This record gives sequence, C-alpha cells and structure tokens, in this order.
Amino acid sequence: QVQLVESGGGLVQAGGSLRLSCAASGTISVINRMAWYRQAPGKQRELVAAITSGGSTNYADSVKGRFTISRDNAKKMVSLQMNSLKPEDAAVYFCNQVGKYFGEIGRLLDFASWGQGTQVTVSS
Repeated sequence: QVQLVESGGGLVQAGGSLRLSCAASGTISVINRMAWYRQAPGKQRELVAAITSGGSTNYADSVKGRFTISRDNAKKMVSLQMNSLKPEDAAVYFCNQVGKYFGEIGRLLDFASWGQGTQVTVSS
C-alpha cells in the first residue's frame, strides 16, 4: 500500500502565498505521475497541476503563471507553490500519485493514491 500525507494548507489573504507538500510512503518502485486536485464546496474536484516522472507539467488555465508544481523523486514528494492567491482558489486540495509498488512476495503492482486533503482558505 502507498500512503500520502499532505501539509501546508491554511488561511492567507488574497495576493499571498502558500506552499503545499505531499510525501508518499510505502514500498514504492516508481511514481509516474504526481498531481494536485482541488474541490470547492458544491463543485467537482478539478485538476490543478500535474507533473510526470520526466518533469513535464500541465496546469489548469486558472492557475497558470501563479502556481508551480515540483517533485523530489528521492523524497517521493510533490509540492505546489501557490502565489498571488485569489478567493476563488479556496478549496480542499488533494494530492494524487500514480505509479508502481512492490506488493506481497515482491510482485510489482499499480497504485493510485490520494492524500487526505488540506484546506486552503483565501480571504479577500
């Protein structure tokens, strides 16, 4: 099993910055894709940013130029630097990681894990 633990959410004024981090633990072989999603009250979960094992990134149009996703493969960690935050960025942010891990008797298995979510609140 692969577990994700997020940190870094909180309350910030509009125009401020926050940095979210998500660390994976478990018998991981490789993490192919790391991403951040968010879900605001009454809305569907949406992709904010993603990064592949090769470093390719993609962002939601609403956060381009303000958010930066990065990964540390050695630490099995993905981070999201959020600058120039707007009230509409307020949501619960979820980390998602997809890859392969070693299961019982060394079998290589797929995983797609989610973090528990961290609240980001932006005051106007």
